Amino acid sequence: MTALSLRALNRALLDRQFLLVRTDRTPLDVIGRLVALQAQEPNWPYVGLWSRIHDFTQADLTALVEDRKVVRSALLRSTQHLTAADDFRRLRPLVQPVLDRTAGSSYFTRNRATGHGTGLDAASLVTEGLALLGGRTLPRRELARQLAARHPGVDGRILAGEVELRTPLVHDPATGAWGSWGNRSAISVTPAEAWLGRPVAAAATGDGDAAKELIRRYLAAFGPAGVKDVQAWCGLTRLGEVVAEMGAELRRHSGPGGGELFDLAHAELPDPETPAPVRLLPAFDNVLLGHADRSRIIDDEDRPRVMPGSAQVRPTFLVDGRVHGTWSLDAGTLRLAPFRPLRATDRTALEQEAHRLLPFVGGTTVATAGGA
Repeated sequence: MTALSLRALNRALLDRQFLLVRTDRTPLDVIGRLVALQAQEPNWPYVGLWSRIHDFTQADLTALVEDRKVVRSALLRSTQHLTAADDFRRLRPLVQPVLDRTAGSSYFTRNRATGHGTGLDAASLVTEGLALLGGRTLPRRELARQLAARHPGVDGRILAGEVELRTPLVHDPATGAWGSWGNRSAISVTPAEAWLGRPVAAAATGDGDAAKELIRRYLAAFGPAGVKDVQAWCGLTRLGEVVAEMGAELRRHSGPGGGELFDLAHAELPDPETPAPVRLLPAFDNVLLGHADRSRIIDDEDRPRVMPGSAQVRPTFLVDGRVHGTWSLDAGTLRLAPFRPLRATDRTALEQEAHRLLPFVGGTTVATAGGA
């Protein structure tokens, strides 16, 4: 069992996330490697791919969404993600229990008045929602209106939200592509099978094979990692039993604190001394959310600045492979806010990278705070 330092884990993560060196792979290939891109706001995955792919353009991803090769839907941790269509068909059935738990949480149950006059159970709600959709695209607010009309006194938005969690619905390209920032109220949804023209549930294996494949895919993008890390990433539980069954196909390591980590048996680890370039990351980037223990990429003291609560994960930038500050776009100005003073060479590299990003995000100037 090899002992891995924090720096070794950092460089391995950056390498597998295409953050050590930008790649020439296609956007579809990169999305497949990363498994899924968190996409509460549609613009952010575009920035994440810009930071990973040479000469990436907004049209590259928009075309994939419009061609139905990539879909936006609730997936990992019950949050909106962009994922390759074929991966979505395999992954959604596997993580459906996580989405069902969210739909059964107190937020939904106390607001949709189950047992308080409607007599509406989860299965009936899904059946009703799919009947209203009828295999077509419908604005989410219209689905909510029609459900509310059938159940007076119940918030239709809660009902529509539960339907979207309990059965796979895909967002239309108009609100899942670049430029629809902050336009959640205009989202339209379509049953995934109708949108893709192929079944979703049929892709589930019904045994442990799907979970094993998920772990392989996770490690290829985020490894080496522990069982708690993969569980935090996907929301599933009891994956330790699956890892134990995988036996020799996984290599064991020990982490900085002595905990057991796993990796694909033939995965290569970069030299821990490999230089890491400055990178600007979007809000909710995979690299910050892929582990239970995030110390390989961000210091504990900095986490509250990036994740201040209310489900926020702010845009960040990396210096020497670690989160060193946040950035924002305000009235055309890309504002860099370091958490601590930067060396002159790092400040120059950061501002150069920010200027490269400017035309992509529609900015005009860069402003850098002096440091915390």
